[in-house]
Amino acid sequence: MDRTKIAVVPDSRPAMHAALSAAVEAAGGTVVGPEDASALVWADPAAVDVFREHIDAAPHATWVQLPYAGIETLIHLLDGSHHWTCGKGVYADACAEWMIAALLTAFRDMPTFARADSWPKQTGRNLLSANITLLGGGGLAESFLRLIEPWGCATTVVRRSAEPIPGAARTFTTDDRLTAVADADAVIVCLALTPETTGIVDADLLAAMPDDAWLLNIGRGPHVDNDDLIAALDAGTIAGAVLDVTDPEPLPDGHALWRYDNVLITPHVGNTPEMGLPLIASRVKENVRRWIAGDELLGPVDLDAGY
Repeated sequence: MDRTKIAVVPDSRPAMHAALSAAVEAAGGTVVGPEDASALVWADPAAVDVFREHIDAAPHATWVQLPYAGIETLIHLLDGSHHWTCGKGVYADACAEWMIAALLTAFRDMPTFARADSWPKQTGRNLLSANITLLGGGGLAESFLRLIEPWGCATTVVRRSAEPIPGAARTFTTDDRLTAVADADAVIVCLALTPETTGIVDADLLAAMPDDAWLLNIGRGPHVDNDDLIAALDAGTIAGAVLDVTDPEPLPDGHALWRYDNVLITPHVGNTPEMGLPLIASRVKENVRRWIAGDELLGPVDLDAGY
């Protein structure tokens, strides 16, 4: 098997295909057709319908690089006969920037001020020394913990394991998530979407949050039960929400979540294609270099965990 021969498929997104092909070649690889490839680089996250067709057309490929960190749309198509890697950790710093911006936006009441058409009441609070709870303990949480350090916040991480994370004051397991949010000034969802994490922000979790706490979601829309969130907003049991992801997405015109002054919705811009393409190209370049050298690859997919 010639490890330098890598296929980049499909070609339905020309800019991504060109950037990832260039990354393969910069790492010492040669871009070939699937039939001759030892590995595949997937170049269109949305092309789920042709995914298996391209995998099956590459009988000698044993490694497949996926472009996004979230693989929930593809996980049912992955098999145990390939080594799968994804963009895990690639976009963490970019998304952590959004988390900082969203926290400042929420704490300084920017959603309300942005909608005002006359001089509003002075409100807001400091991010300094706030209590922040993260639902998720992966690369995104690690990047956020590094960026938030100058604000002196008390940070809590909720994850599958209670093993401490550097930079976090406390770590709870998912079973103890209600305790973890009880003293939070903000709760940030930064999880991978799996059957276990779908709907994790439900009526119970929202009720466990203080009524002046904000909810931020940079994970996936289905992490939040919309009906329960709307009920909490109507009842005033949380301060508000900043959402970069929604369910469905795009959020339709006229959806109830658009009507709140204390809800800000950004159109999945924690990481945009323009921001992300150089980042995933860099990951592809490094992993192709490692593949050719026979070294351990970055971003392995855990099929059992679903991410």
